[in-house]
Amino acid sequence: MSLVAVGGYGRAELSPRSDLDLLLLHDGADPDAVAALADRLWYPVWDLGLALDHSVRTPAEARRTAAEDLKAQLGLLDARHLAGDLGLTTALRTTVLADWRNQAPERLPALRELCEERAERQGELRYLLEPDLKEARGGLRDATALRAVAASWLADAPREGLADARRRLLDVRDALHLTTGRATDRLALQEQDQVAAGLGLLDADALLRQVYEAARVIAYAGDVTWREVGRVLRSRAVRPRLRKLARSGATSSEGWWRATGGPSAAESRAASGPRSPKASWNRTARWCSPVPRAPNATPCSRCAPRPPPPRPDSRSPRTPYGAWRPPHAPARPWPAEAREQLVTLLGSGRPTVDVWEALEAEGLVSLLLPDWDRVRCRPQRNAVHLWTVDRHLIETAVRASAFTRRVSRPDLLLVAALLHDIGKGWPGDHSVAGETIARDVAARIGFDRHDVTVIATVVRHHLLLVDTATRRDLDDPATVRAVADAVGAQGTLELLHALTEADALATGPAAWSAWRASLVADLVARVSAVLSGDAPNPPEDAAPTAEQERLAIEALATGAPVLSLRARPEPSTEPSGDPEPLGVELRIAVPDQEGVLPAAAGVLALHRLTVRTAELRALDLPDGVDGSVLLLDWRVAAEFGSLPQAARLRADLVRALDGTLDIAARLAERDAAYPRRRGVVAPRPV
Repeated sequence: MSLVAVGGYGRAELSPRSDLDLLLLHDGADPDAVAALADRLWYPVWDLGLALDHSVRTPAEARRTAAEDLKAQLGLLDARHLAGDLGLTTALRTTVLADWRNQAPERLPALRELCEERAERQGELRYLLEPDLKEARGGLRDATALRAVAASWLADAPREGLADARRRLLDVRDALHLTTGRATDRLALQEQDQVAAGLGLLDADALLRQVYEAARVIAYAGDVTWREVGRVLRSRAVRPRLRKLARSGATSSEGWWRATGGPSAAESRAASGPRSPKASWNRTARWCSPVPRAPNATPCSRCAPRPPPPRPDSRSPRTPYGAWRPPHAPARPWPAEAREQLVTLLGSGRPTVDVWEALEAEGLVSLLLPDWDRVRCRPQRNAVHLWTVDRHLIETAVRASAFTRRVSRPDLLLVAALLHDIGKGWPGDHSVAGETIARDVAARIGFDRHDVTVIATVVRHHLLLVDTATRRDLDDPATVRAVADAVGAQGTLELLHALTEADALATGPAAWSAWRASLVADLVARVSAVLSGDAPNPPEDAAPTAEQERLAIEALATGAPVLSLRARPEPSTEPSGDPEPLGVELRIAVPDQEGVLPAAAGVLALHRLTVRTAELRALDLPDGVDGSVLLLDWRVAAEFGSLPQAARLRADLVRALDGTLDIAARLAERDAAYPRRRGVVAPRPV
């Protein structure tokens, strides 16, 4: 008999609260003795309070179980002898590995499907604020799957940084188990500061960046490895066709290549043409090569001529397009062709993401854009944001590529999209810091002085349109004039408009809506009119409607607030044709007195009403009516549930105005009643 560690125990990857995966292996000669020994082994482990996953099998039974259960087979691949008959363990390992290699063409696609299903359920580890270190894509499960692929001998994972990435995730899981005292793999928000302290890291952001970096390495290694597995399996599948071609005497290289599953000549030209992301990748890498020396100069070891780069295969997975790791960044400023190829890459749409990930993995991005290191894998502790800062910048460029026909300078739009949040790697206002960085990067890339100024201005004011449109009164000429002064030119305005939409779409579904789009478009139209010199005259105050006069007279007569709450038909501005609910109209008439606006706003907050628009005016009453009335027109929507009754709103407003309702105290009391998450520290302002 022998005692064998399998799974995580077999890999020596146990964390403080991990299960023990044990297999008692026997030859089947004496079942009673085996059962007695199993009891003597298992019960002491249970008495210690340790979680135990155990089984008792003969080698034949273990082999049969592995053939039926892929997960059991994966666990046996990591079998490690603990005690007893070493020969029995060695024979099982040899048999299981041989079976795995023989069954690899059928087993590896099933393993890949398991990985994809798990990623669909758990998401991308490198983008989650509360990631599952084990199950999410790029986590420990994927690292284990890569070991299994390597054991099949069909393909191997990129080795650079992979072992270190796995070790870092294991260290974080160890600290998480020690902090929580539980067998958990989910790095919850309330535990992150304590885990970071246990690992000697500065804060929770530093912890997440370390986790994201490790996950990125593992995920990229998985992409490369599974791509290679697919290539190998396709080549095996077409061998009968190759033999048939050989017997038929076919000599066409095109036919031979198509028989092996490769693309046609036309497809190859389209995939590697001068405007493709792949071609941009290669040319960008080439501009990072050393500066050529004079013909008679003796090259140093760093600048010596290099052999042609190898064709990507399983032996060189870190060079996905045949590029090499360059020794230094390109000259400053960049050559015009290098700048054009960067713009081409950014404007290629969704394929840009995969190419940029390859550039990141090869270290080219840090050479091209040194400031990128400060935003790489930087978390954004905001429920609206789906991505880390660096991925958000690429997603914004992808979104902006769809708007290049709306602007006169698409190159400036794409570069501004890439740089608009680059200042988040520095303290203070990220727009201000980003302006300085964008100015330097744009000059380094090779834009002229005017274009550098435009890019810097767009980065500095990339939040201006949406903030102004949703928080300020667009009917106020001073508001429109302030935006026009900040923008300065029509070309800059159209760039800002396109970037505003691309930024919001890249942030997440909650950041953009038809309502926001209509407000921003309205503001852009008004600012454009000012910049073109044909701004309309300020509108005169409209005469009060009959309803407004009725409310005002009633408020004067009663000496108390009067409310009117009713729905209004919504404008059909939704691009899809479905109107977005913008709330209902709330009209309040109050005899003129101090504190009306804060009291009304407080009552709305107390009843959980979101204010979409607000307008305050003093109403001119008909002749013969003395007194002054304030009229407040609101557009409100309930945060959840149904709208409150108008009578309740009026009663609370009366109490707020006479001082018997302490709104601040009520709001503070409600806020204190919310459940608090232990250990959460507010993120630093950016």
